[in-house]
Amino acid sequence: MPEKSETAVQTATSRPPVKSARIEGSLERLEHLNDAISRRAFELYEKEGRVDGQHLRHWLEAEREILHPVHMKLEDAEGEFVVLAELPGFTASDIEVSVEPRRVIISGKRVLKEEDKQGDAVYVEQRSDEIFRTIELPAEVNVLKVTAMLKDGVLTVQLPKAAATKAALADSKTA
Repeated sequence: MPEKSETAVQTATSRPPVKSARIEGSLERLEHLNDAISRRAFELYEKEGRVDGQHLRHWLEAEREILHPVHMKLEDAEGEFVVLAELPGFTASDIEVSVEPRRVIISGKRVLKEEDKQGDAVYVEQRSDEIFRTIELPAEVNVLKVTAMLKDGVLTVQLPKAAATKAALADSKTA
């Protein structure tokens, strides 16, 4: 019996793009997702014979089918906020991080396609996972110095806090 060879897999660190968010772009993305979920919820409603009273269940089922759950954690470090998001199976090219002074938006989409050929038959399975998470920050950040890194399925976004302005410091001293 031949011996099995073992190979070590080392995950490379990759950096998804970080953009300063446009409010219009974020709203458009949210509207697109809302429309997709609404269409799917209506399909479920029709599939079950248009029985009233199940709207919430249809909506939640459609949302679960369309959006991939993302577990996130916000840490408040000395001079920065750190957002950790679990994104197993996603690559840096699948993810977009958008930053506003008091908000971080993580969005992305991946399409998986598996093809299996058995004789003359070809079986193709395709699915997509989409993510969209918004996290409100407790204070403003410097959007020009934000960095993001994806390693081992965990996205780390470092958000340096914005420097307090001298006017704000003067006002606090007089109070």
